[in-house]
Amino acid sequence: MKIAFIGLGNMGGGMAANLVKAGHAVNAFDLSEEALANAKDNGCATFTDAREACAGVEAVVTMLPNGGIVKAVYENDVIGHAPAGAVLLDCSTIDVATAKEVTASAEAAGYDMVDAPVSGGIAAANGGTLTFMVGGTETAFTRAEPVLQAMGKAVIHAGDAGAGQTAKICNNMLLAVSMIGTAEAMKMAEKLGLDPQKFYEISSQSSGYCWSLNAYTPLPGVGVESPADKDYQGGFATALMLKDLRLAMEAAETSGASTPLGKHAQELYEAFATENGGLDFSAIIKTL
Repeated sequence: MKIAFIGLGNMGGGMAANLVKAGHAVNAFDLSEEALANAKDNGCATFTDAREACAGVEAVVTMLPNGGIVKAVYENDVIGHAPAGAVLLDCSTIDVATAKEVTASAEAAGYDMVDAPVSGGIAAANGGTLTFMVGGTETAFTRAEPVLQAMGKAVIHAGDAGAGQTAKICNNMLLAVSMIGTAEAMKMAEKLGLDPQKFYEISSQSSGYCWSLNAYTPLPGVGVESPADKDYQGGFATALMLKDLRLAMEAAETSGASTPLGKHAQELYEAFATENGGLDFSAIIKTL
């Protein structure tokens, strides 16, 4: 399949490379010359114009920073420029309202489109083991699924347009809350004189079991290897977690959902991100 890929940042670069590895022909576009050079090294055809990258393709994948950019790219460079009948896949994490708006515009122009944000971080993007949460019609999902499978380990149809974004921000709100809770418990156990490794061994096999503890232990030298063992470098940046929490709180306000722990998590990450936005989000344990 011939696929246009727009947005070759930390996540998009690895995702585009995996599409090539799966046998697809990829037209890659980004504003960064370095990103384009890397994409070329990974086997992509590179373009300095997004509209040109979309010419003659069967699918368009976007991985962009925010809803405003997603809307502008689809309105200006994709809709009406990608061939009629191409399937459109936005893998960015953006607000639910914009995801629905862009999908509606695409569908009005005759395209099938899905919102398909990801979970897994940079390592999973490079390794092709992302989880995709997909919103869109059954037809759009069926068409998008083979493209997504080339970049991930799990592709889940969450529901209609916007459902992928809803799943992503709710999941990451839960992750932020659970990471803070895990960090608090680990530091409290340590200050009470319990060996942190022993706490890990006990809690990871009892009712404290959770992903933040078992698979992403936030304390160096304890539990599984994680960004904590690399001075909190790599992984999922605090700034990105804060972005997702802001989107979650915006959605909570518009929907009337009560999210007191989500709100408090946002406040804690707002304060922490001021000087630590580039550190992995598990570094929130430093505040304790």
